Amino acid sequence: MEVRFDRASGEGLVQQIMQGQGTCADDLYLRRQALLFSLHPGFDTLLSLTATRNMEPFEYQLRTVRHVLANLRGRVLLCDEVGMGKTVEAGLIALEYILRGLARRVLILAPPSLVSQWREEMQVKFNLDFITYDDPEFKAHDDPWRSYPRIIASIDTAKREAHRHQIGATAFDLVICDEAHHLKNRRTQSYQLVSKLQKKYILLLTATPVENDLEELFNLITLLLPGQLETAAAFKKKYITRGDALKPKNTEELKALVREVMVRNRRSETGVILSRRYAETIRLQLSPEEMAFYRRLTHFVRGYFTGGVDKPMGGASLLTLKVLQREIGSSIEAVLPTLEKMMEQPSYAPEMRRLFAALREQANAVPHRAKADALVKLLQGLNDKVIIFTGYSETHRYLVRRLTEEGFSVAQLHGGMKRLEKEEQVRRFAQDAQVLLSTETGSEGRNLQFCRYLVNYDLPWNPMQIEQRIGRIHRVGQERDVYIYNLSAQATLEAHILELLDAKINMFQLVVGELDMILGNLKENQGFEDMVLQAWLQSLDDQDMETQMGKVGDQLLEAKNHYLAIKAIDERLLGELMPDE
Repeated sequence: MEVRFDRASGEGLVQQIMQGQGTCADDLYLRRQALLFSLHPGFDTLLSLTATRNMEPFEYQLRTVRHVLANLRGRVLLCDEVGMGKTVEAGLIALEYILRGLARRVLILAPPSLVSQWREEMQVKFNLDFITYDDPEFKAHDDPWRSYPRIIASIDTAKREAHRHQIGATAFDLVICDEAHHLKNRRTQSYQLVSKLQKKYILLLTATPVENDLEELFNLITLLLPGQLETAAAFKKKYITRGDALKPKNTEELKALVREVMVRNRRSETGVILSRRYAETIRLQLSPEEMAFYRRLTHFVRGYFTGGVDKPMGGASLLTLKVLQREIGSSIEAVLPTLEKMMEQPSYAPEMRRLFAALREQANAVPHRAKADALVKLLQGLNDKVIIFTGYSETHRYLVRRLTEEGFSVAQLHGGMKRLEKEEQVRRFAQDAQVLLSTETGSEGRNLQFCRYLVNYDLPWNPMQIEQRIGRIHRVGQERDVYIYNLSAQATLEAHILELLDAKINMFQLVVGELDMILGNLKENQGFEDMVLQAWLQSLDDQDMETQMGKVGDQLLEAKNHYLAIKAIDERLLGELMPDE
């Protein structure tokens, strides 16, 4: 802590006290500073616990935070096993520094897919507002990196030439790097960016710090404390067995050095997340009218992408067509408003608007909803509280009406509700209602762990959204086993996505957090959902579609096996290098 003597302020008061007490000015300022210090407890008392909300940290997380603050000087490699709550630990450390006046400017670097999740967690759990790099206000600013005190950014964006010079010229009090294993190569732009950042404290979060070589561990630790493991050449000579880059030597000495910068909590030692998750796919057939409409709409979208449909001036955008394909995977109710907007859009060619009008007429003529019928049957057999997720507001409204008509007591959450309205609906669900109908945005930050049954009425194309839904009830602190039901209409894109995720990587049996690790290993830059959509839309027929989906599945399986291999290496190495407490 820095002690400063400000003789300019209160000079007259100082002189009066000195004359009355016969003491010197330095004595007076020291006494004043000692009094101020006495009002701020040491790191054994965490100020952050009075400021958090919607969370109850576990003892191992609090022990980690105290250790980082008191002993590791805010520079640490947090290597808890997947799903153990490294984000909670990082948030508590950040909040502790902020409350104590030790940090004002905070930069969080994360993969693009996790930026919004970080922002939500920081706001909901720690009451800390961050601006993200893709916020219009941030993008419009001339010098945003120096102007905003708390920023969350994609490291891919931060390392671009347009940004990295501004970032490098900015001093940050605390830098947090999520998925830090992506920094293991010191020759990459990402590593160089983080290495050159002006930072007082730095937290690196990863469950798998080593993949191919112990030098990767050296690189990460050097980001935290340059010189901690000497030079790269000295480290290799002293601590790596010749001929085996994954076998350490002089282990006891290396342990001591690693312990000064690393924390590793294991699931087996903490006893958290003991509950399991069980998933069941309820396969159903759409009614003939529903399937006819689904095939007609999909044929149009696929033809537009592959060139089988003429594209007159003023035709539909590719983004709009993707939206149509996503919506029809949820319900006819979801797709109808989009069709109506498109048929009334004057910028579209007349023949295009007539086509959309015909599609709307066909949709309105569909008499039954097979998926909703299957949902009602499922709920009638479950004598417990159930959360039903849908990604679309129109589907949400339809299901509220349908389930209410069927006699179910229904609470609801959606993005258009205010905070107090959401809290009231959660209380209603906890007390009286059997069913909670929720959208993704509606459930953000809600504690729903008193429920253990979840239904995916529709299936997001992004697997992380599925994981986030499940994470609302299957997370640290859930004491009961969780049951997940996926409604799957045969011969639809969503059915193929579910098959890939379930059959290839057993997604619903993964430990919390493992899915993101697997998806991060996909070799395609476009990501899983774009890979699936491309395979679906570019297939010439059903047989070709099976072949294309099979290729995506093979890549998914390869990514999972790669993750499991890395996990095994890290468990062995960290087991050797992290001494018993």
